[in-house]
Amino acid sequence: MELLKKIMMDKLAAISLSIVAVTIVVGIFAPLFAPHDPYEVHMELRYASPSWEYLLGNDHLGRCVLSRLIYGIRPSVLWVLAALALSVGIGAILGFIAGYFRGKTDAILMRICDVMLSFPGYVMTLALIGVLGVGFENILLAFILSKWAWFARVIRTAVMQYAESEYVKYAKAIGVSNMKIMVKHIVPVSFSDIVVVASSSFGAMILQISGFSFLGLGIQAPHAEWGMMLNEAREVMFSRPELMLAPGLTIIIVVMALNFVSDALQVALDPKLMSSQNKSYRNATTSAGKLQGKEVA
Repeated sequence: MELLKKIMMDKLAAISLSIVAVTIVVGIFAPLFAPHDPYEVHMELRYASPSWEYLLGNDHLGRCVLSRLIYGIRPSVLWVLAALALSVGIGAILGFIAGYFRGKTDAILMRICDVMLSFPGYVMTLALIGVLGVGFENILLAFILSKWAWFARVIRTAVMQYAESEYVKYAKAIGVSNMKIMVKHIVPVSFSDIVVVASSSFGAMILQISGFSFLGLGIQAPHAEWGMMLNEAREVMFSRPELMLAPGLTIIIVVMALNFVSDALQVALDPKLMSSQNKSYRNATTSAGKLQGKEVA
């Protein structure tokens, strides 16, 4: 609750968090919010203009664009969130093991991470898609297999700092088991780092999944997904630009909201950033006041 209050103090972060929350709720309860069946074809309404019945118009098969946009939240946001959670979970477990135990365990795990991270993210994902085959499930699996190493390395660095703290050394000295030390002492203090890393990657993964679907490598017809909706509207982008505008703006708004929330989380969880931000604000306010005083004089 305290973290939520800190975020709500920033108006931009509060608006962004509301956008993300509404998007997730609408995606979960898509059948309740969608005005029409997103898969129902009406060829007589092909490329129909927006109306009161179809607020965003109809696509090349006469399907409701708004309904498909709402159902597209599930693969574009919810399933990406699930893949992100699995990637962070695997990376966190291996990062904790490597950062806490050090030695040969750390060396072996980090060499594996080095091999995984030696390939660019898109190249690695494309290679895995080539092996696994085209499909939305395979892209999510490719994301998990290619991104856990980055999370493991980042979390391992944070764990190494906390593992050298005095209270951890004292717990080891009095005979507390390694599992209890990690669960009670290291996980709580490193949780903020995990949250910040995960939130900062969420928007990038949405852009990537939309990009792969736009290229035809992701979710297949007739299912709805924002990137695939952009691809379907590509042929009429000049005569009916609103068909590309709807999913395009949705992706931009959601990703921007996630980035703002990530920045707010980082500031709220790091007191140093909060104090520096307040100091910068005070300096800017003071400078503005002096400038205004000179102009009045």
